[in-house]
Amino acid sequence: MTTRPDSVTSLWASIDIGSNSFRLELARLSGERYQRVSYIKENVRLGAGLDAQGMLTEAAMQRGLACLKAFGEQLVGIRPERIRAVATQTLREARNRNAFLARAQAVLGHSIEVIAGREEARLIFAGVARLQPSTKPRLVIDIGGRSTEMILGTGRKPVLAESFGVGSVGLSLRFFGDGRYTAEAFRAAQVAAGAELEEALTLFRPELWQEALGSSGTVGAVSQLLAASGQTDGRITQDALRWCVEQCLAAGSQDKLQLPGLKDDRRPVVAGGLCILYTLLTQFGIKELLPTKGALRQGVIFDLAERLQPSGAADPRATSVSELQTRFAVDIAQADRVAEQAERLYRQIEPKPQAELLRELRWAAALHEMGMLVSHHDHHRHSAYLLAHVDAAGFSTNQLQRLAALALGQRGGLRKMEAQLADTSLLAQLIALRLAVILCHARTPVTADGLLLERHAKQLTLRCPKSWSTGHARTRYLLKEEGEAWARTGIIELALA
Repeated sequence: MTTRPDSVTSLWASIDIGSNSFRLELARLSGERYQRVSYIKENVRLGAGLDAQGMLTEAAMQRGLACLKAFGEQLVGIRPERIRAVATQTLREARNRNAFLARAQAVLGHSIEVIAGREEARLIFAGVARLQPSTKPRLVIDIGGRSTEMILGTGRKPVLAESFGVGSVGLSLRFFGDGRYTAEAFRAAQVAAGAELEEALTLFRPELWQEALGSSGTVGAVSQLLAASGQTDGRITQDALRWCVEQCLAAGSQDKLQLPGLKDDRRPVVAGGLCILYTLLTQFGIKELLPTKGALRQGVIFDLAERLQPSGAADPRATSVSELQTRFAVDIAQADRVAEQAERLYRQIEPKPQAELLRELRWAAALHEMGMLVSHHDHHRHSAYLLAHVDAAGFSTNQLQRLAALALGQRGGLRKMEAQLADTSLLAQLIALRLAVILCHARTPVTADGLLLERHAKQLTLRCPKSWSTGHARTRYLLKEEGEAWARTGIIELALA
């Protein structure tokens, strides 16, 4: 473990809240050059703290909170927009994740994003592709505590990214929970891993890639013990994995297992990791799996740096929005009209808007009618459902939920939004979006010159010039109804003048 450097003005930070380990990486970027400045890894085993009901135990949460508090101290002085914390499979599963996230964000001092499995896979590939570049088609595998990610790609472009619900912690707890190693337990664990991964056999078949790389914890740990034991130079083969399993069986239990290079924090989960690795190599025809430099935490930094490019053109979320518009046959002209009016109104009540909140508003406007493909009736509810459940590169689960809330609240009664309206930043976005939808209701070019939205505490006033009101009687009628809808909430008052 290294300490935080004194000069932090140029640092980037990523926090990987994994199922087995929490990791903090501080780095500097200069063009294509990546320089790690500090790396801290703590064996938290959050995934081992999920009970039978899918709830994180208090003990597991306390382990996680203590680690994140220490990480937070390392982030002092780093620009907030250069910090990103992501959480993976355990918090995708945990039923009480929101309660934990509220406490975790408080001690860390920064927001935490729960990312979907495919997004995790995409970011893993981003880290590998930058730190270990190649023009060969490659298969990248990352075995985590409760999930395994598989990615096909060439250069820096991932072609296929999938996540499967089997990991070293979960499999070890299920088949080696008592710490004993038996041939029957290894066979059963391999069958279970194979059943989870079987659907990927065609997608990741050997003729689609020329080299196989392994990223992060499990692969790194097994590679190290094989090299330290003199079995290989660090590459993982089927024969080497069989040797590892034989050593486990000879020891009989994890307490008695003594292998060079095997760290104590890996001992409780090594058996499950070996079973997943052996299943992958045998089922997918992998002759050798090479450990790689890149991982999720570096991919997070590269992705964050691309987001902050001045043009925003490199932000993968912009591409995802465009692809979703195409997939769901969105009326792009109407979406653009709504986005333009929403931004104009939002800037009037938020003169110095946060760039990310403004992007969210425009994305919500771009996708607010995607539910039309399902049904015109209650399309806002369909849009909200789709946004909450779609895989979209670059977006965290948290942000998609936020876009879903805006889509749901774009029209209709506001009682359904009571919980979300406590968030003042979302409230301002929603006001702008709802008014924009009304102004654009005729689905024709909008003339809104002279309209001014003013905000004083809980009082909003939309000033409409007489000349505009005369020619837009129907729109003014809808705006009056909108004012009545807000009045019923007791949150704000919207008046026309």
